[in-house]
Amino acid sequence: MSWSFDNWPYEWQVALRQVRGAGSGSNRFIAFISRVSMLGIALGVAALIVLLSVVNGFQVEVRDRMLGLVPHITLLNRGGAFVDTGAITRQALADTAVGAAAPAVLAEALLGRGDNLRGVVLRGIDPALEAGVSPVVRQLPAATLALLQPGSMQVLLGAQLAKTLDVKVGDTLTLVLPGPASSGNGLSAPRMTPLRVAGSFSAGHFELDNTLALMHLQDVASLYGQSGANAVHLRLHQALEAPAVARRLQASLGFDVSVRDWTQVNRNWFESVQLQRRMLALILTLIVAVAAFNLVSTLVMTVTDKRGDIAILRTLGASPRSIMGIFVAQGALAGLVGTAGGVLLGLLIAYNLDVLVPALERVLGATLLSPSIYIIDHMPSLPLASDVVPVTLVSLALSLLATLYPSWRASRLQPAQALRDE
Repeated sequence: MSWSFDNWPYEWQVALRQVRGAGSGSNRFIAFISRVSMLGIALGVAALIVLLSVVNGFQVEVRDRMLGLVPHITLLNRGGAFVDTGAITRQALADTAVGAAAPAVLAEALLGRGDNLRGVVLRGIDPALEAGVSPVVRQLPAATLALLQPGSMQVLLGAQLAKTLDVKVGDTLTLVLPGPASSGNGLSAPRMTPLRVAGSFSAGHFELDNTLALMHLQDVASLYGQSGANAVHLRLHQALEAPAVARRLQASLGFDVSVRDWTQVNRNWFESVQLQRRMLALILTLIVAVAAFNLVSTLVMTVTDKRGDIAILRTLGASPRSIMGIFVAQGALAGLVGTAGGVLLGLLIAYNLDVLVPALERVLGATLLSPSIYIIDHMPSLPLASDVVPVTLVSLALSLLATLYPSWRASRLQPAQALRDE
């Protein structure tokens, strides 16, 4: 037997006729209002999907750039330098989730040229081993990394830091370090150490590019009077496993070693992104809710206009439940069509933002994402089923909820009274 609308229950057939606007006059006007409601739902759903996709894309893009220089896990000696860095490294590499390890010396200092001083995070590295845990270091030219030799006092600067200090390769900088007490009042005179700029790097993350300076591990250790590395950087095969791996390593390495994963180091940034994501999603969900509840006015108009038809159906034997079902079906069909259209439109835009945004920039003659302001120069997008499915369900639920009062009101209509009013 061939499938057709004639096989549907009559409540759905009547509802479909109302949505399609079959007939003339008020039927068509009500159908127009219903289509406007569906369009509102579609636009709200599409906007919500696109927004969540862009937020996901930004988060992944920034995370990947951040992890170009931020190790997945950092092991810190609570008492200063490690006595045996090799033993700690071998113990960490024994975990199958760890792919590479590199010793480091972490310190803070002032770096300047003339009167221009900047606070920096000084990272002493072993260039050969650091390349295994830092993709940004691995991508640096071999000739540049070769300049970081023990005793050379050469430094690699973040691109933004080099720009702020107005230096280029070969220029001399002054590293300002705290010194031993040199007067009777106990104050310490700062030590000035000249450094030569070996080059610069760009992680694509403003904070890292503006605050990080790299030197050879032995140079930094000697400047701070340490016997060796005070940290070990680890890179995992899967970055998202960092919290679980950190807990395992903390249990095996003991209290003397502090184990910090990248989600802890950048907790504030990730929490702020999640907060913004939730707030934006709530605002757009309210927009979807407003569009869905436009169905209330549409159905109320339909009930008012169709009082005579409802009364005739009741006299022909239709139960209040069937009358209610007609209007619930009408609202559900409108919500389903609007939601489906919104999902398709949202996914179409989300998957083609890399084409649509440049085209919009050409039309407007303006740059939407300036690299001088934002940390990325394009609009990333990452649609996820974990976002699309809840958005779809919420939209359908709101549409169905919007039908309840008008449908109940239609089911309570008394045939005699309605026909008398006609």
